[in-house]
Amino acid sequence: MATLELSIDQDVAVSPVRRTRRLGLLFWMAIGWMTFVFALAAFADLLPLPSPFHMDMLERRAPVSAEHWLGTDGLGRDVLSRLIYGARISLIVGLCAPVIGLTIGGALGILAGYFRGRFETLVVGSMDTLLAFPPLILALAVTAYLGQSLLNLTGILGVLGIPAFMRVARATTLTLARREFVIAAQALGASHLRILLRELLPNVFLPLFAFFLLGVAVTIVVEGALSFLGLGVPPPISSWGIMIGEGRESLEIAPRLAFIPAVTMFLTVLSFNLVGDTLRALTDPRQGAL
Repeated sequence: MATLELSIDQDVAVSPVRRTRRLGLLFWMAIGWMTFVFALAAFADLLPLPSPFHMDMLERRAPVSAEHWLGTDGLGRDVLSRLIYGARISLIVGLCAPVIGLTIGGALGILAGYFRGRFETLVVGSMDTLLAFPPLILALAVTAYLGQSLLNLTGILGVLGIPAFMRVARATTLTLARREFVIAAQALGASHLRILLRELLPNVFLPLFAFFLLGVAVTIVVEGALSFLGLGVPPPISSWGIMIGEGRESLEIAPRLAFIPAVTMFLTVLSFNLVGDTLRALTDPRQGAL
């Protein structure tokens, strides 16, 4: 009987270790891919790459070669160069737009969850009103009025992300506002500002950061979809979505022109999702409910 209990204990002890190692491998693989993509985008000017705007009509859709590692597109431009420089646009939009949502939506969510009352009703009602607008129609209207630019695209995607961040921050704050450390701070006469900055903000930030990484993945996909529809950054600037849109015209002749940026976007989005899900699981308050 003792041997059986020991065997069961060993299995229970080994199983979480194996699970942790398996999740850890995927996590670090995702971190490695993200680091690789960020490094290429940041140091693209230092790499021995041809200009992503240089066109050579005599080299249209050229196959993979020593001069062009991923071949050329329909206008004779180097695919690898456009892929790396396009990563800058996709990552800039993918990171900066969620920062807008994190900053504004997170602040509104914390304030609404802490003060409650009419302020909470006003904030939640405003966010519901913003969610009532179809995102694509709103993006079309803003683009048509302000014009296509990196700043306008980032701004509209950031505004569209505010309601989601507000809801995450508000839900977390509602749970934390009833915890003992907040009640103790109130009993000791701490000001609202001190409670918000010292007690609530550090605890709300971790779930928000995990959601931020998931928001980056979603924003990269949305930017790619808008660029595919011609609503992204104006040409000749390159992004992964623009490359996929341009590659659809050559699917029968050179399908790699669409598949290469699509696979790159897929791996990047998958990496952000894996890291975000792992951090969300680590910051989930139900994990420490025992």
